[in-house]
Amino acid sequence: MCHYCGCRDIPLIKEFIAEHEAVTDLAGDAVRALDAGDPARARRLVADMAGRLRTHWAGEERGLFTVMRENEEYAAYIDALVREHRELAAFLDTLDLDDPGDRADFVESVDELHEHIAKEEDGLFPASLTELTGDQWNLSMDAWKAVHGRGPGAGRGAGA
Repeated sequence: MCHYCGCRDIPLIKEFIAEHEAVTDLAGDAVRALDAGDPARARRLVADMAGRLRTHWAGEERGLFTVMRENEEYAAYIDALVREHRELAAFLDTLDLDDPGDRADFVESVDELHEHIAKEEDGLFPASLTELTGDQWNLSMDAWKAVHGRGPGAGRGAGA
């Protein structure tokens, strides 16, 4: 992620980045568990990752994505991000870590998740700084809070 625009200092963006880091840590741990021959641990990690992703995606899509989509310039970009959310969710719903093909696909999906996150952190998040009004930030934060049951910056809970 870039460090020049200042979006990392916005409480909501800071929460999104923390959520990204948490799910990529879980994904990396799951890959390492698979490499170590521990599919049971990998399944637990993937289940945790999937749950956190669903909460994270709901916060993004109901808030930031909704208000950014109000500008047609960002609609196609956001639609592609949402499509990627749906594709990964569908994959995780059917993932069988006992299947060697699924294990390989999971490792590939982790790489794709990193690419997806870069699209948000290096593209959409910095754009939000100049695009959103105060009211739009408030709507985005309210949507995130509704999904997570707390306000940005209020500490990390189970949904972070």
